[in-house]
Amino acid sequence: MAQRTSEAQSHGDAVQRVQEAHSFAVQLPILGRVPLPRPEQLAFFAAIGLLAAVEIIEWPVALTIAAGHVLITDQHNRAVQEIGEALEGV
Repeated sequence: MAQRTSEAQSHGDAVQRVQEAHSFAVQLPILGRVPLPRPEQLAFFAAIGLLAAVEIIEWPVALTIAAGHVLITDQHNRAVQEIGEALEGV
């Protein structure tokens, strides 16, 4: 049983390291540590902003698309984390 607990802790440590590796943050003087999206997400948001800036799509549409992208990404990350936690229990 001690080995199973040790394995669960090592899996938990590995999951935490992977999550930390996929997160970026900038240290700002007044705000402190501010998390940033991953580079591919930044590119997506930049493309949506560019489309809105050149008026190919309207700003409310761009904001709706960006908000939907954030929500879906968050849901995906939560689902992956739950699967990982379930596998730790096996």
